[in-house]
Amino acid sequence: MKQLKNIKNILFDCDGVLYNDLKAVFGQVSKRMTNYISKKLNLDIKKAKELQTNYFHKYNTSLNGLMIHHDIPPEDFLKDVHNIDLTFMKKDLFLREVLGSLNLKKFIFTNGSKEHVENIIKHLGIDDLFDGIFDIVDAGFHPKPEAKAFDLMINKFNIDPKETLYIEDIAKNLSIAKNRGSTTAWLINDEYWGKKESDKDFIDYKIENLSLFLKEIRLLQNS
Repeated sequence: MKQLKNIKNILFDCDGVLYNDLKAVFGQVSKRMTNYISKKLNLDIKKAKELQTNYFHKYNTSLNGLMIHHDIPPEDFLKDVHNIDLTFMKKDLFLREVLGSLNLKKFIFTNGSKEHVENIIKHLGIDDLFDGIFDIVDAGFHPKPEAKAFDLMINKFNIDPKETLYIEDIAKNLSIAKNRGSTTAWLINDEYWGKKESDKDFIDYKIENLSLFLKEIRLLQNS
């Protein structure tokens, strides 16, 4: 943990990191993606779901595959699929307390849209605690873990990757950050896509609870 004492920035992925119930949120997004693909490409639901999954595995986001092969307008896609109900989501008071107590710059780095992130963090009650959001639009629709997305993000926030901790639930997305000199942390989960490559040496820390991990960092800072 000693290497975390001198970090100045923390990058957070959004979905599956800032909240735990990925299925409740991304289950809605995924269903809307399937319906969107079905309507736009005139496919039945089963074939639309297969295409959605195949593109996600091949191109890191379903949207990337849809743009490459079907000229789908990305803004229209993002607006549609992120139109979800988050009324079930409760404020995370512990996460808010720990985030607020960290004397570090805090950023969100997502393959989703800024509007989706803002919706999430507002419902969690932590929307005033971040220094910036970098979304798929900022990345020119180049998804993580592409190097271009990471480098554009670093430039936008004007931060040194070597002074940065990056926390993700999708293990392979940490690879480019480690290559650029960042410290990396994988939030342990049993999702097939999330745990893929979680045995690689580009992961410095494997954590089970985000808030407790951040609390440890705070204690290090104050020691």
